[in-house]
Amino acid sequence: MSQPDGADEGGFRAQLAAAVARLTQAGVADAPRDARLLIAHALDLPVTRLGIDAPARLTPAQQVRLAELIARRAARQPISQIIGRRAFWKHDFHVTPDTLDPRPETETLVQAALRLDWASVLDLGTGTGAILISLLAERPQAAGLGTDISDAALAVARGNAARLGVTADFTRADWVDGVTGRFDLIVSNPPYIALSEMAALSPEVREFEPHGALTDFGDGLSAYRRIAAGAAAHLTPNGAVLVEIGWQQGQAVAQLFAEAGASVRVLPDLDGRDRVIEARFGPDPVKTA
Repeated sequence: MSQPDGADEGGFRAQLAAAVARLTQAGVADAPRDARLLIAHALDLPVTRLGIDAPARLTPAQQVRLAELIARRAARQPISQIIGRRAFWKHDFHVTPDTLDPRPETETLVQAALRLDWASVLDLGTGTGAILISLLAERPQAAGLGTDISDAALAVARGNAARLGVTADFTRADWVDGVTGRFDLIVSNPPYIALSEMAALSPEVREFEPHGALTDFGDGLSAYRRIAAGAAAHLTPNGAVLVEIGWQQGQAVAQLFAEAGASVRVLPDLDGRDRVIEARFGPDPVKTA
């Protein structure tokens, strides 16, 4: 990293200023925040302790490590992939280039699920396992199964469950194909970005996250068609389905589930945008917890 004129290249403040300048030049949206996260990671410190415990000077090895981290972020690799974790709900989840980065808006689905009465849950396309593990951590007596078509993603999800002390099962399946048994609740955050929308995504998403977890390479509705068609066969009486949607997909996805025989509600996120479809295939409403 280049340094301000006259600055002590090994000094913590000079390193921070240089990192912010480099990331800003690269177009990173919140360069000061990311610079602090990367410096904390290079120093093996919690970011909250950076201003207290950071050394006045970085060692040569720390400078090299930081330079490598900043270069990766300047190339627009997501910060979560660089430091290897992403905060979601109440936990930090390990993430890799094989998994979708958990988003804050997906917490809307978790909140909706925790308002329902269920003792078993199926998470289709589990990725990091963030949804399933978050739910089971709140209800440790419940049983849960996470599925994914990616063996690499399933390995990440199993590791997250073990690290967080959550008991869950994981298996390879293509949406409901390959799933056996019935569940009180089915949840999913499927790929819902249309292929035509991919070019407009940020470099962090478009270049570094697995495309199969982002798009169906079609109209963005393929996964919902398959889930809507197959969910009822895997639900207990009065069971429910909760799926995350793109904010403009509420009407289209609601119609798919309605055509499959479900009663449907569209739930908003904290910004008031359509975010989750709740579908009920049983004759009676799902009870709230």
